[in-house]
Amino acid sequence: MPLTGKERRHLRALGHHLEPVVIVGSSGVTEGVIAAVEQALNDHELIKVKINEGPEGRHEGADRIAEATGSELAQLLGRTALFFKRRKEKSRFEDVLKGPHDPRPAPKTDEDKKPRRR
Repeated sequence: MPLTGKERRHLRALGHHLEPVVIVGSSGVTEGVIAAVEQALNDHELIKVKINEGPEGRHEGADRIAEATGSELAQLLGRTALFFKRRKEKSRFEDVLKGPHDPRPAPKTDEDKKPRRR
């Protein structure tokens, strides 16, 4: 299921302080890189990947990693990509995907407001 805008924004905030755990070298996105990303996603759920110059561009590389690992691309900023893949059990991000807060109450109508004193 694709992430909503609010979920993506919240994940970007949580991933801001993270350092890249996988670096894509000049060979591009190889099977070894995909295996390393899958392992990191299983361990952390939210990771950063640095995509250096290679045979494919950063957009193509990020899309290929997301497709091969079954993860969601939360952000691509420069050459750094933020990926998210929730674990089936014991996920740290259960509450993140449900929404950060309860919905706001409906605004008061004119009838509910108290009359202003002058």
